Amino acid sequence: MAELGQIEKPSVESFSEKRKLYCIPNIYPIKDAPDDYSGLVERYWNEVAQQMERLEAAGKAKKIFCESIFVQGEEAFDALEKLNEKVLQIVRKRVEEGAVFLPIEREDIFGPFIDWANCLSVVRTKEVFDKVYEFYTELSDRRLKYIQNIIETNLSIGEAGMLIMRDEDRVRLQFPSDIEVFLVTPPSYDDILRWFREKMNPQKS
Repeated sequence: MAELGQIEKPSVESFSEKRKLYCIPNIYPIKDAPDDYSGLVERYWNEVAQQMERLEAAGKAKKIFCESIFVQGEEAFDALEKLNEKVLQIVRKRVEEGAVFLPIEREDIFGPFIDWANCLSVVRTKEVFDKVYEFYTELSDRRLKYIQNIIETNLSIGEAGMLIMRDEDRVRLQFPSDIEVFLVTPPSYDDILRWFREKMNPQKS
């Protein structure tokens, strides 16, 4: 896998022949969230848009991949609008400029994966948890293998793509060395992670 890191001013010549993948951690808005979190999310996606403008000096994203979507066309835009309107804005802008949006989920994998994840959040006994976790892990592995295959087979030599995905899932993808991975992590990303840590451990804040 290519080395990960922020590239503020990439050399166009250095990456022109390689496949490039711009990876954006998917930060979701929360309904009725506190104003400070909503403000962080707004700032995060504004900073992502700015950072993408700089990164795309190494190549405009021609293929767009986003988690949770297994439909195409207007159906995909409708689904994105319900999930994360900020992501919709970024995706639609590039599609209007000629990029292609490709679903990376399979409904028959993604549906059970979400169901098992929801089950994990409510089980109370270790025996049941272990069994549910076994099914969840199996679906998670299948899902990530499918996502990786979609990206690898659809990203052409010298082409750039954009992947919008939760970072905890994205880090498990192992791309071949001919795909240069760029992490899009603006300053507000760390602020959001800190916000969640403080909410989960208020005594340490």
